[in-house]
Amino acid sequence: MAPPKKSGRALLREEGLERTDNNLRTHSWPVIPMINQKNYYTEYLKREDQIMVFRQQQEDLLKAQATLLDKEKQASIVTDPMAMDIDRGPEEGEETAEQEEALGSKVIVIHTGSQNMRIGLVSDALPKTFPNCIARTADKAEYEEEERCPKRMKVAEEDEDSDDEGPLFGEEFESQFNTMSNELKVRMRHNKRRILPNSRDLVLSYNRRTPPETIKEHNDPYRVEWTDTGKNKAPDHFVGNEALRIPDNSTPRYRLFWPIQYGNFNERDYQSKRRVLEDVSVILEEGIKRELNIEKKDLKLYSAVLVVPDLYDKNYVTEMLNLLLKEFWFAQVCIIQESLAATFGAGFSQACIVDIGAQKTSICCVEEGMCVAESRLNLKYGGQDVTTALMQMMLSYSFPYRDINLRRRYDFLLAEELKAKYATLNDSDISVQAHDFHLRAPEQDTKKYHFKTYDEVMLAPLTHFKPTILSHEEKLAGRRSVWERSYDLYDGQPNDPLSTAQLSLYQSLIPRPSSAGNDSTANMGTTTPARPSLAGFGGFGAHLTAVDTTPRSSIAGSPAPEGTPAPPGTTTPLVPGPGGIPHPGSVGAPQPTGPTPVEQAEDRDRVVPIMPLDVAIVESITHAAKGEEKKIKDFLASIMVVGGGSLVSGFNHQLEERIRALKPSKEYQIIIGVPPRELDPMVIVWKGASVFGKLKISNDSWIRQNEYDILGSRLLTYKCLWTF
Repeated sequence: MAPPKKSGRALLREEGLERTDNNLRTHSWPVIPMINQKNYYTEYLKREDQIMVFRQQQEDLLKAQATLLDKEKQASIVTDPMAMDIDRGPEEGEETAEQEEALGSKVIVIHTGSQNMRIGLVSDALPKTFPNCIARTADKAEYEEEERCPKRMKVAEEDEDSDDEGPLFGEEFESQFNTMSNELKVRMRHNKRRILPNSRDLVLSYNRRTPPETIKEHNDPYRVEWTDTGKNKAPDHFVGNEALRIPDNSTPRYRLFWPIQYGNFNERDYQSKRRVLEDVSVILEEGIKRELNIEKKDLKLYSAVLVVPDLYDKNYVTEMLNLLLKEFWFAQVCIIQESLAATFGAGFSQACIVDIGAQKTSICCVEEGMCVAESRLNLKYGGQDVTTALMQMMLSYSFPYRDINLRRRYDFLLAEELKAKYATLNDSDISVQAHDFHLRAPEQDTKKYHFKTYDEVMLAPLTHFKPTILSHEEKLAGRRSVWERSYDLYDGQPNDPLSTAQLSLYQSLIPRPSSAGNDSTANMGTTTPARPSLAGFGGFGAHLTAVDTTPRSSIAGSPAPEGTPAPPGTTTPLVPGPGGIPHPGSVGAPQPTGPTPVEQAEDRDRVVPIMPLDVAIVESITHAAKGEEKKIKDFLASIMVVGGGSLVSGFNHQLEERIRALKPSKEYQIIIGVPPRELDPMVIVWKGASVFGKLKISNDSWIRQNEYDILGSRLLTYKCLWTF
């Protein structure tokens, strides 16, 4: 019988020739895995800082710095050979407290607001704050050229029967004022607060029959020191508090300018870009010199952190960047958004930031150190609207100082003082109360007025939730008259950032053409926005039911199959770009049926974006969560209100109640947080920007002089922490 055959592997094993895997590599070359063709990405040669000219300049700069460092080391060794052995200093990558402090002393944080500018070094605990205004010599002061504010519908007489002729501010304001007053009475009765039935009559009768007291200047211990303009040799301009303290009837006359309005450049009071940028430059230069004791020629040794709005105009950011780098010659500039800076200042990783400024209110959800782009909202009302509403309501209650005019500087300061003292959102403070104030005008004796207030001190701050009580038409004056809209260089379409939350707000405010042909044209030209419909805010995830926010891939239709004849009367469209360069459409494509992106942008410029604050917060969170229930709960439980408009007593409690009324479900925990460590809400954004300026991670965000010389504002595309 023949022996069984053995396999080849067994024979190799017996002969010691079997191949075994001992995990020893046959070479030292790294094994590169295959690229997944379906999902791979590279930035090679896709960024402009990778071009050879730019890389060569960066390499030459690094070589020069290394050579200089070597020379310094050699010089230290020659003078003291034992220096390296005695004191080696900190290890590489470590920084001493002195080095960190030195770094902070060379970085300036700049936060330009519509009413105040805040500047300071990163090493400072708090910023220096001063009014963001400048007074220049002119033929007339602002109160002599513009209509007085608040705008009266009729001339107020001095006698007691003047109010019987009709409402002082129109029927619409009077109707909404009475409606809000009745709603407050119902609320107070529900909270078991006592209400006197004739409270309004008591206030009216007292204010009408109480004359002011006259106090001589030498008897007034708190008299105001007005700015001396120097009649013979008057300066060309004054800045900040000095500008606000110039007498309105001074010789020569001075006109007050506010170069930043509603979070953007002021285009209503200026006719040229040069004058706007010049005023911004002068205010910033004198502020740095006075408050920080730094001369302009020394700014080459300093860096700057610029705070910009969440929803911004690209022209504003590029012009401010060019101003800081080419006018002030900062060594490098870094840009951060307001909401992101607020989270840095408060130490939150996730929050819904509500920033209530003087003229605008911005809402944005921040998650993991990034602003959620689709949640950004920019509303054109703020603390100054509360001041205007308070004055209108007080005048409706026969305020004894009938001639108040917010165009006059001392009246504006008086109105701000009255708002800070008496505005409240606490029910317990609503009753007939007696107050007094001192009117100090230049070259006049001080007058002491006695007056009583009732519910107007609470109804005025409620304009955040009832913004339509005021007229917002003048906020559109001068829009796009100095700076044109920003367009994309490639397709010629408007490219200013716009979130889906802001887009849905605009679409709810833009008047819809009615069925009648005569009314459609008139409605599209109106500038008075209607109250936004709340149909889309019934529940989270339902915000797209009110307006159509479906993204459109292209304004042109799909091309017809080859050989299909074109419909009669149609031609191939040529869409002109901003410079008149036509962009041809697809051959055979039909005319676009809807408005073009340029027409949509023009429609948005004719509408003032306003919405009740509580509804706007819910809308922002809705767009940020994108239907995820967990994110909705997280954002509702981490709402933080910052800005000067939030300083009204009881504001957070009132806001929490109104949001809870929109979302009554018990599964949502609504918490309105406050800045930690007892920080002032007005400076929390600046404080966050100063923290960001000291982080090592922000090094990639710095825009340096040599980079800007080559690439210009295109650096913002990948130097910003967001998609520019």
